[in-house]
Amino acid sequence: MKISKNDALIWFDFFSQMEEEDVISTKHEEIIYSTFAQIEAAIDNRNEALMSEIDGLKTLENRTFFVGNESKFPEGCRSCLLGTGLSAIRKTNKCNLECKFCYNYGELDNISPVGEGMWEIGGTKYYEKDIDLLLSIHKKPTGISYVYLEPFMEIEKYYSVIKKFRAAGIHQHLYTNGTLASEETLKALGEAGLDEIRFNLGASNCSDKVIENIGTAKKYIKNVGIETPMTPEFFEAFFKKKKAILDTKLDFINCAELHLNENNIDNYYGENMYISRHGYVSPVWSRELTLKFMKAAAEENWDLAVHDCSNYTKFARGLNLSSKEGKWFGANDYACEFSRIPFEVFMPILNDDKFEFLSEEELPEGYKPEMISLIL
Repeated sequence: MKISKNDALIWFDFFSQMEEEDVISTKHEEIIYSTFAQIEAAIDNRNEALMSEIDGLKTLENRTFFVGNESKFPEGCRSCLLGTGLSAIRKTNKCNLECKFCYNYGELDNISPVGEGMWEIGGTKYYEKDIDLLLSIHKKPTGISYVYLEPFMEIEKYYSVIKKFRAAGIHQHLYTNGTLASEETLKALGEAGLDEIRFNLGASNCSDKVIENIGTAKKYIKNVGIETPMTPEFFEAFFKKKKAILDTKLDFINCAELHLNENNIDNYYGENMYISRHGYVSPVWSRELTLKFMKAAAEENWDLAVHDCSNYTKFARGLNLSSKEGKWFGANDYACEFSRIPFEVFMPILNDDKFEFLSEEELPEGYKPEMISLIL
């Protein structure tokens, strides 16, 4: 059924006032999913219109979209979307910044440590000396990534581990906000064998220091890029410093569609939200800004790759990984990150007079808002 925007608003107002212990009935679920489908269809329609305006839009085997120099498309993303995965390696449980888009917002002082002298690989704890055993038994992944939280808090611990995986011929990339990097540490990473480094430039609001560090990284590390959740703040700051950023000769920019969880969603209260395939909840402006960003890159012929790392891309990633892991047909770990649907966050978009559903139908008997009075 194609619920009307007005009926959806009435129902979601009711759902948002339900107590946590209240039961969502099957009919309620049908109404909820109809509303989500109506919102998502309208968002997809908007985004498809924006994509039609981008010259030279390319796909990576229909798993994601990008523009620009295909040879500079990040190998870490190829591993994630086409290879045997992107195994996360965790070490550092601290960060020197607190970004409102961070998935660990508000809990950065309470992140459990991995353990003294230990590394978390595939959810298992290893000493560095165990890595040789791991490599001798498991099939090597096409790529690994150093994540969680800011590696430069203790970057000197990473060099010897990077050397081990370099010797094994595994592509390695590392995420950083870049504020603690220096020429000395970036050179050491390059010498250790790091293949790719990704700067979250939005974390520092495109600070001059981090832009300088991006240029420095290019001297020592083969593939250097930006990976940042696309927000209005990053979009605006980037274009103010576009020349300086592009002059670093970086290879790629990954524009991540911002998705929210229970930690950071309150930082975006009041924004228009949608839910993609009953999975990630995102502000509608995030991918819209990415597509506008890509259009500018294509029109101005930036000599790099700009990647639309969207919710669609994350969905494709999950399918690729489940396939490579030999899981059952259709398996995917892409899922909603909320234990209970946050109905209230969809009220702004349903109240937005400028946002319209593509088509609407009258609800069948038993689903109309008049049912609320019977429930009450």
